[in-house]
Amino acid sequence: MEITWYGHSCFRLTERSMATVVTDPYDSKQVGYEPLKLKADIITISHNTAGHNFTSAVKGSSHVIDGPGEYEIGGVFITGIHTNGHTKKTEDEPRNTMYLIDYNGVNVLHMGDVNRVPTQTEVETLGPVHVALVPVGAGGSLTAIEATEVISLLEPNIVIPMHYATAHSTNTSVKLEPLSRFLKEMGLGSLESVPSLKIPNANSLPDETRVVVLEYQRNNQ
Repeated sequence: MEITWYGHSCFRLTERSMATVVTDPYDSKQVGYEPLKLKADIITISHNTAGHNFTSAVKGSSHVIDGPGEYEIGGVFITGIHTNGHTKKTEDEPRNTMYLIDYNGVNVLHMGDVNRVPTQTEVETLGPVHVALVPVGAGGSLTAIEATEVISLLEPNIVIPMHYATAHSTNTSVKLEPLSRFLKEMGLGSLESVPSLKIPNANSLPDETRVVVLEYQRNNQ
């Protein structure tokens, strides 16, 4: 499978002969990146704000998933799990759904705008997480410190940071922290970014947790 980042919390996940998934498409007027022009079979929406639910930017989709549940579409298994804003104690919070996306046994967790560190019990219900797409730049979601706590609980093979300030996200109403703050918390210096992440199968994953920084892709397709 291949994971490509289009800025903010928007990724495209592809695998030959399987459905393509786009996560959290955004209105560029809200988040400061260039307008999206993507194609996908499935769109997942973590929560109902313009920075995460702009489905009209994605063409060809036959399925929009915007809440918890279990789904099987085009050979892809998707489980939506509510995090914040779904109980009496948290009903005033903005709702968020994170998605565990299974491509041939490679489990990718898109955390959306989760705003608190999950409990150990909540983590155990997820099962193995091979790739975690983690918000790291605050702005209503996890701070850099909280993101590192989440990663230590999940123990994923690969972490891909998202939802942080970049040179392309300056015209945004949401104030985000830079990636460097998260990397410092992880004990890392600057990392060279890559255009996309390709994972042949679960056996190719690293044994120790590795942070992979993806380049923002303008060339939408």
